[in-house]
Amino acid sequence: MRLTEKCDVYSFGVLALEVIMGNHPGEFITSLTTSSSLAGPNILLIDTLDKRLQPPTIEILKEVVLVAKLAFECLKTCPETRPTMEFVSHKLSTGKLSVDESVYMITVGKLLSEDV
Repeated sequence: MRLTEKCDVYSFGVLALEVIMGNHPGEFITSLTTSSSLAGPNILLIDTLDKRLQPPTIEILKEVVLVAKLAFECLKTCPETRPTMEFVSHKLSTGKLSVDESVYMITVGKLLSEDV
């Protein structure tokens, strides 16, 4: 394994999930990458959020969905398919996520797909 900027992108994804979840997402990330686990992708994003915090408003939750979507893109197994930090930074500063369904019903699997 070579150290490249894509390693930093992966680290950003881990850190972003850690902030959202309130703890290190190591086992959670592993459950998403193993084919034997179907539970991870079926979990509602709202259920993964830090329980020590008050439930987010709908507007804040939309921003959390955007951060989570970007975090999952940063965690792609193949480094070449991960976004650049410039792209992530641009999306965080200007990006609006259009969601057709209730943000309370978005699953992790939906965020892992290209549909969001």
